[in-house]
This record gives sequence, structure tokens and C-alpha cells, in this order.
Amino acid sequence: MHLPEDAVLLRIFIGESNRYQHRPLYEAIVLKARELQNGWCNGSARANGFGKVKSPAHCKNSSLVHGPPIVIKIVDSDEKVNAFLPVA
Repeated sequence: MHLPEDAVLLRIFIGESNRYQHRPLYEAIVLKARELQNGWCNGSARANGFGKVKSPAHCKNSSLVHGPPIVIKIVDSDEKVNAFLPVA
């Protein structure tokens, strides 16, 4: 796999229990990214972050995240990442 020098990173934060068409949403997103031949795609469970005071950082739209958080990362050219956004 060859990534362009000017590659960009797309991060998608979802909840572990979010679903799409009877399958985990993270699985559907990763499979779609692979289908569209995005350069590099990875999903990580329990994406915890910490704010300035070393306390857990919470998503502003936490009502949209159901279950433990998962972050999906897609790295590719700006063109390919932007083409994936309407699908994701």
C-alpha cells in the first residue's frame, strides 16, 4: 500500500453499540472504506481522551454515541477522504 505524501487523516467517533442494517456500525464503515479502496483504515475500541485537567474528555454530542466509544481512522489523499465523507 502506498500512501500519498500529502495524506490526510479522517477520524470517525461512534459508540460500540451503534448499528447499521443489523451489523455494528464500525464494521459497516470499515467495510465500505475498504470497498472504496481507501488507503489505510483502522478501528480502535475504547477511544478515551483526556482534557487539560486530566479528566476524561466528553463528546459534545454524547447522545449520539451509544456504548463504549470507538474511533475509526482513515488515511488517504484529500480527494479520496472527501469522496468518502458523503458515504460515511
